[in-house]
Amino acid sequence: MTRTLAAAPPVDRADPDRLRERLTTEARTTRSLDLLVRTVDSPVGALLVAATGAGVARVAFAVEDHDAVLDDLARRVGPRVLQAGSSLDGVARELDDYFAGRRTGFEQPVDLVLARGFRHTVLEHLREIPYGAVESYAQVAAASGSPRAVRAVGTACATNPVPILVPCHRVVRSDGSTGAYRGGAQAKRWLLDLEGETR
Repeated sequence: MTRTLAAAPPVDRADPDRLRERLTTEARTTRSLDLLVRTVDSPVGALLVAATGAGVARVAFAVEDHDAVLDDLARRVGPRVLQAGSSLDGVARELDDYFAGRRTGFEQPVDLVLARGFRHTVLEHLREIPYGAVESYAQVAAASGSPRAVRAVGTACATNPVPILVPCHRVVRSDGSTGAYRGGAQAKRWLLDLEGETR
């Protein structure tokens, strides 16, 4: 399925942001919009943020190829995509504050529409791991109700559609090594160092 990137027509040249916001509001009201997207600069690279009407559904690192992520979202969520004006300023502010060390949790709603079954259960548990703490894959498996499903926990973390907001970076190997990460090992280490992780 080809994604459609809607853009506000340049009608109101005096205030294009206001026009974009009006069109966004109209699209949400008439339910003719599947996703709002924007890019947020961060110390771990540019992050693509995509949100449904229910909340943030995807945070993608630059290493994931943002165009490929948008194509995947168009197939899995819906092709009606609009570049957000100020509509996603709230999540951008919270991410900025988090990276600056001024925030230890997120208040923006998250939509786990891209996760199902056990993966969804794992992601719900990850949201309970406090800032600065880590758990092993085995601990997460046990907390998620399937102590033997350590590999499945690894898969859930590797495919987490909302990294950072759903903190899969707080899951490490039993020997304390960081393990793999969707944004790359260096990004995971940076996030853990930011939080001053403890066991």
